[in-house]
Amino acid sequence: MKKSEVKFLKKLLETPSATGSEEGVAELVRERLGSVATEIQTDVMGSVHARLQGKAQGPALMLSAHMDEIGLMVTYISDDGYLSVAAVGGVDAAILPGMRVDVHASESETPLRGVVGRKPIHLIKADERTTVTPMDQLVIDLGMKPKQVKKLVRVGDVITFAVGFERFGDNMAVSRAFDDKCGVWIISRVLEKLAEVGGAPGDFIAACTVQEEIGVRGATTSSYSVNPDVAVAFDVTHATDYPGISQSKFGKICCGQGPVIARGPNINHEVFARLVAAAEDAGIPYQIEAEPSVTGTDARALQISRGGIPTGLVSVPLRYMHTPTEVVCLKDLDATVKLLVRFAQDLDSDACFVPGVA
Repeated sequence: MKKSEVKFLKKLLETPSATGSEEGVAELVRERLGSVATEIQTDVMGSVHARLQGKAQGPALMLSAHMDEIGLMVTYISDDGYLSVAAVGGVDAAILPGMRVDVHASESETPLRGVVGRKPIHLIKADERTTVTPMDQLVIDLGMKPKQVKKLVRVGDVITFAVGFERFGDNMAVSRAFDDKCGVWIISRVLEKLAEVGGAPGDFIAACTVQEEIGVRGATTSSYSVNPDVAVAFDVTHATDYPGISQSKFGKICCGQGPVIARGPNINHEVFARLVAAAEDAGIPYQIEAEPSVTGTDARALQISRGGIPTGLVSVPLRYMHTPTEVVCLKDLDATVKLLVRFAQDLDSDACFVPGVA
């Protein structure tokens, strides 16, 4: 991955975008793709749709990835200036004690650094040491006088983990919010790559969606308004290549072994077959993941929009999902871009996605 692309990825990851507050990442996308896309629109939900006009009469393809990240929200400010919080998205209370966070306060131009406090082990009874402290018993300490806290912070302000992007090991990287801002990076790169070769057969729409973490809400409205002929959702999936995870139960999904192509009822059979064919024709290593029900991704909404949209799902393996230390292999990101570019280029006007007919 080139240094300039790592820089863009880092900027996406470190720009706060807790669910419902994705404006910063949306602006980065508009800035990045403004001179490349044929047109860019931002809908009332906040999702960004960057369209690249096709060069022929092929089907319109929408590639979706969500901009939001998990976080916290201020629910109460005590008279002593401590903040009580609730989860925005799937936050594990067990990881919070001792963590540094950024409070995006309504009346402050810059985030306020805070720490998640809990009684030290010396003061916790022996039988309490083995249990997770409930989130409603944790507080955030801003290290400020109560009067100043109440002047700057409002109930409803969002909070993100105060960590960023770092490379380590062999082509590995760690950051908060790889879920799913690495997807925003990928679909931006796909649009740029397609633009370099004059476009895909049909229109290509990079849809950076909002509010996935609380129910694929942005994808629901985006798929309805864009109304593509075919769609692919991109997200991260659980890597199972580290201790403690049963591969017989969750499948063998390994970092560094290429993009993951999902198969199951949420996935159109022909889209799946074309994704596999694209990977094999281009010599791209890939993995297959079984999804026996609806997925927890944008694909869930895309498939059943309007009269139904033929939908696929491509992911990259991610270790330690929904923590401040999510880990991916950067080679998987590059390989996924190549796969999706090839898939888009192979979509011709004769493509049929009706089960049993295609």
